[in-house]
Amino acid sequence: MKKNRAHKTACDRYIYVLLSDTGTLFSKLIKGFTAAPYNHASLVLDADLNEIYSFGRRKAHNPLNAGFVREDVYEGTYRHFPNTRCALLRYEVTREERRAIQAAIGRFDCDKERYSYNLVGLIGILLNRDLKIENSYFCSQFVAEALREGGIELWDRSSALVTPNDFLQNDSFETIYEGWLFDYPRLDSSRLCYANRYQTRTEALNVN
Repeated sequence: MKKNRAHKTACDRYIYVLLSDTGTLFSKLIKGFTAAPYNHASLVLDADLNEIYSFGRRKAHNPLNAGFVREDVYEGTYRHFPNTRCALLRYEVTREERRAIQAAIGRFDCDKERYSYNLVGLIGILLNRDLKIENSYFCSQFVAEALREGGIELWDRSSALVTPNDFLQNDSFETIYEGWLFDYPRLDSSRLCYANRYQTRTEALNVN
């Protein structure tokens, strides 16, 4: 019991940001403008990647149907893109900061149907202009805003001007893993095998 409590306390000390590059046409288009290694950012509450939140695709093959999502490494969009590369960043937080971040995520989740993906905001980044649209976010904007609501101010600019690469370049974060997403050592191997079998079947159907 003491060991479990100690493990829980250690987990509560950190939040994580998962940066990823799926290699899709949409991600390549963004990468062409940014020249950054990763173009998607997600807010993660645990090192096992069971609680991942972001603004992105609701359906794997439809980038236009996007909004607030709870992402799933095994069952969600990622399993359709097994060659996803990623970097997992860790940030130490207080108990109060973590609770405030969880509360911010909860508010997004409760009203998720109200939120849409902020495509206009991506143009704002290219122009270095804060193009906010009510109830509309892109991935790194959401992560920065949730951290800000948790009392964590990492930049002296609007969340709408924060890019995934800004997290990678910020010295407040520690990179604890970088490589293929499905090679991340803390993933559940049994669920990962299922995801890989699904991908193999899907590729076979597409060939046929």
